[in-house]
Parts: sequence; C-alpha cells; structure tokens
Amino acid sequence: MLARRSKTAPLRTASTERTHVVAGRELPLKIVENARARRLTLRIQPGGAGLRVTVPPGLSAREVERFLTRHEGWLKERLQKLPEQPLVRAGIKVPLRGVPHLVVNEPGRRGTVTVTEVDGQPALVVNGDPRHLPRRIADFLKREARREIEPLVARHTAQAGRRANAIRYRDTSSRWGSCTSDGTLSFSWRIMMAPRPIINYLVAHEVAHLKEMNHGPRFWKLCEELCPDTARCKAWLKRNGTALQAIRFD
Repeated sequence: MLARRSKTAPLRTASTERTHVVAGRELPLKIVENARARRLTLRIQPGGAGLRVTVPPGLSAREVERFLTRHEGWLKERLQKLPEQPLVRAGIKVPLRGVPHLVVNEPGRRGTVTVTEVDGQPALVVNGDPRHLPRRIADFLKREARREIEPLVARHTAQAGRRANAIRYRDTSSRWGSCTSDGTLSFSWRIMMAPRPIINYLVAHEVAHLKEMNHGPRFWKLCEELCPDTARCKAWLKRNGTALQAIRFD
C-alpha cells in the first residue's frame, strides 16, 4: 500500500517501534525511514505478526498517523483473511512435505522427533519436556530441509551448468529463498511443510538465479526447464505460503 509524500515536520528518529490497534487487535508497528523512498509503504508481516511502514526522509509522525488512518479499512480486510498463528504443540497437526502430521508428545523419554503413525494417521512423536516441543520440531524441519534440498541443488545445478558455493537455511519472514551474486543459496526451512513438488520448484527457482539474477523471460524459461511444473507450484506457494509462515515455533 503506497501514498505520496507530504512536506511536513520530520520524524525524530530513522526507526521507531510501537503498537498500532486495528479492529481491537494490537499489533507491533515498525516505522522505518528510507533515504530512497519516495512514498509511504505499508506492509503486513507474514501471518499478521506485525506492521511495517517505510517513509521518505523528512516525514512527520502526524503524516504517518494520517496514512494509517486512511488505510484502516484496507488493514482490517487483509487481516481478516490471514490465518491464525497457531503455536506448535501436542494435539495439533503440522504438515511435513505437504502431509498433515499429528503432533504427539511423550515426555518420559529422551528429546527426539520420530515420524510414525498413531491410530492409523501420520504423526510426529516428540519426546522430552513439552516446553521444548516447538523448538525440537523446528530443528527437525531444519534437518529434513538439508536432506531434501541438497540433492535437489546438486541435480538442478548440474542441469543449469552452474555451481552453488554454499547452501544456507534460515527462518526468513519475507522470502522463501534467495541467491547472492557469489553463488550462495538460502532457503527457509519452513518449505519442508510444503508438498515435495513445491520444494523442488523453490530449489529450481533459486538455482536459476545462479545464471539469471533477475526475473526476466530468460530466467523463467530456465526455471521451467528445471521445473516444468513452475506455474502451478508458483501459484500454490503464493496461495498457501502465508499459512505456513504463520505457524509459530517460538
């Protein structure tokens, strides 16, 4: 959401953090001054975890408030469409490679995570103190990401004729993957909750950037060569990615 700049008294700091209430919901709000910005930009963090307003230099706090007021309706509408932010715990289901798995805690045993079946349904059995259950599942997903993604990187780089210098795994809130000019590929380990074809598409997408550091026609052509199902997978991630980002592991 954008708005044109207005010349008024400037903000006192380049970055401000506070809360903002939308329809009775109190959300963290970060206001960031950017020297390159020409307009105000309002973004909702993945899962509705907070708000971020980017402003040009020299903008007043009053103008920011007016901007937020003007877009109150837009915020309400968008926030109502966002999924809830469930905390990972025993009794809920967490997807693994697109398949929902029931989370089961067995506190009397050593803290490990096992993929199995409970009462005929896929399950993640997490041993140990239930307080550490979310972290243990997050660590499990990170290990699974390495197992799944590294062979895909090897396959796609061989086909593209490029080499990845390093592979990293992070919990990024703004993107599922990235590729730097020095050949470092980064992936969000949360992608392990998506179906296998989506994981494959994400890897193909970032490997294609090793050759084409843009989103031009040649990039998409290469991406489709590496992953013929690119269009469908791209649409799936756009449609379902926010729900995966909303799951809390803290």
